Amino acid sequence: MEFIGEKTEAGVTRREFRLQVAGDTVPGCLWAPEGARGPRPLILLGHGGAQHKKVANLTAAAVAHARDLGYATLAIDAPGHGDRVSRDAAEKVRAAALAAGKAAQEGRRPPAGDQPKISRDPATVDKVVGEWKAALDAAQALDFVGRDQKIGYWGVSMGTRFGVPFVAAEPRITCAIFGLFGAFPGLEDHKDAAEKIRIPVLFVYQWDDELMKREHGLALFDAFGSAEKTMHINPGRHVEIPAFERDSWMAFWRRHLEPSAG
Repeated sequence: MEFIGEKTEAGVTRREFRLQVAGDTVPGCLWAPEGARGPRPLILLGHGGAQHKKVANLTAAAVAHARDLGYATLAIDAPGHGDRVSRDAAEKVRAAALAAGKAAQEGRRPPAGDQPKISRDPATVDKVVGEWKAALDAAQALDFVGRDQKIGYWGVSMGTRFGVPFVAAEPRITCAIFGLFGAFPGLEDHKDAAEKIRIPVLFVYQWDDELMKREHGLALFDAFGSAEKTMHINPGRHVEIPAFERDSWMAFWRRHLEPSAG
């Protein structure tokens, strides 16, 4: 992990880094309380399609984790996103993702030329899982994170597409928040991974999501193998998760990641 930038503002320090994984450069960020010393819980944030590691909602969450909980937060750019791709290429990814979501909602497959291979290709999923594992290894080697603290994962939409197989394959994760994604034909590997997850899960979904069918979201929630799992459903479209859900997420982290929890 090579740190390439650092900024401290209002008691929170953000460190940007580059990490070499399987011949690729993976850009990422780590947030922690200013002057943090010694180990603390860590939350991993998976961004959505056509987004990046510092998108506004992820940055706001990371700052809240540091200020209100004293935790560290880690985010990385997925392949084809953020600092790993040009703006023009990112816009093409966004357009392809929207086309695929509309096709899924209408019960059809997108044309081959429009299919967003980044999230559909199982090889890409394996790649992202490997990159998350490497980033977690590197973060745990830092004094202000450490190796013996609890770890949570948060990711909705594409953050769930990649996050479910990652969490299923990573025994260090203590709990996870997923959402805005489903189990549907053509992504059987995703449902299979969900069935392997046994940790506490909070799942958020939008009842009027224009990119995901209701039954697909319910099917993914049903697939999770966790004994403790909760689903929050709100009216609204794909990007309209109510702001008050953030309070639910913070309570979830406190319940499962505090040193005395569990």
